[in-house]
Amino acid sequence: MINSVSSHQRRRATLPGSCLWATLLLSISIASTGGNLGVRAAETVPNELKQVIEQIDSNASQQNLQGVLSFYDRQFESEDGLTHSSLAEVLSGFWQEYSQIRYSTNIESWEQEGNAWIAETVTTIQGKKMMMGRSMDMQSEIRSRQRLENQKLVSQEILSERTILTAGENPPTVDFQLPEQVLIGQRFTLDAIVQEPLGNNVLLGAVLEEPVSADNYLESESIDLELLSAGGLFKLGTAPVIPEPRWISAVLVRGDGITMITQRLRVVKSMQN
Repeated sequence: MINSVSSHQRRRATLPGSCLWATLLLSISIASTGGNLGVRAAETVPNELKQVIEQIDSNASQQNLQGVLSFYDRQFESEDGLTHSSLAEVLSGFWQEYSQIRYSTNIESWEQEGNAWIAETVTTIQGKKMMMGRSMDMQSEIRSRQRLENQKLVSQEILSERTILTAGENPPTVDFQLPEQVLIGQRFTLDAIVQEPLGNNVLLGAVLEEPVSADNYLESESIDLELLSAGGLFKLGTAPVIPEPRWISAVLVRGDGITMITQRLRVVKSMQN
């Protein structure tokens, strides 16, 4: 595991942004019938499906909770442990933090499986919020796969997720390198390198690893910032021995700005495409 190294109170960047959420909101909901038609490219997406996605994006951007939840089956479950009721609580708490938020979803591929639709989407979330007395900008990109039955989302899998929070007049530009997926027990590296010359600036930083779970979506964590002698963070970690995803975050603080990047690390028993 990566040990935390820094003293900074924060909310999860993935909220979605982190996490980050996006795909939990942006589902495809159209009726379907027939047999398995195979994976279809984005260019073949029916107009009806495109219109539904636009409506969901619009509801989410307007923070219309009931409008979003109307696309979720009462028995909905995600791989993160979110249910229909816990999703409502998470979204409500997330949206209270943001005065401005915008969702935009693209359908990458889709297929029909019996009476169900399976679609892979990429969702971008942009937002602004106040954090520790600072105005912070958020940008999150989440790739997900969802299954829909009877016009309702019944399950969802997050394939990749990265959220960037920035604040200040000149937040550090960071080259963030972390694998999206590792095997159980596998060692991996994290590099978060500030692109601007350090010069006479003082640079503080921290790395935090947390399990992805429904309980952690709105939890706050304390981490201790350390003075960095080089222009970034360089850490070696070991994946857990059970296949559970992790949120890995890097925080870099300079006198003129803050950058925080959170990425989901999938931990699997065997490598998947």
